[in-house]
Amino acid sequence: MKVRIKWVQDRTFLGESGSGHSVVMDGAPEAGGRNLGVRPMEMVLLGLGGCTCFDVIDILQKSRQPVKDCVVEIDSERSESHPRVFTRIHVHFIVSGRGLSPDKVERAVNLSAEKYCSVSMMLNKTAEITHDFEVIEPEKDQA
Repeated sequence: MKVRIKWVQDRTFLGESGSGHSVVMDGAPEAGGRNLGVRPMEMVLLGLGGCTCFDVIDILQKSRQPVKDCVVEIDSERSESHPRVFTRIHVHFIVSGRGLSPDKVERAVNLSAEKYCSVSMMLNKTAEITHDFEVIEPEKDQA
């Protein structure tokens, strides 16, 4: 896997993925940025959320669970001193579908956290990572 990051100006960078996609990263104005894009550390959390959500959906679908939606909300804390690594990360899953088994959702979340999510495995070297979930039963007309 390869990526390329190109400095644009000030604290603005263009990240290009090996798969041909681009994303703008920028710093906060107080750090010399212009607030034109996602902060690099936010990108790390987005990567965590994407990786673990991918796993949970994959596991639930393979378990023949009628999953209709999955949202991952992540809250984090960073060290006050440099390097400002993540020290605490909480991952909250909101999974919806008519007739979902909470036990199977819990199993999928745990498997992602403990076995499959590569980003989680890297981040847990510096951060305490916790997870929880809720299962939402959609209204009848939304099923």
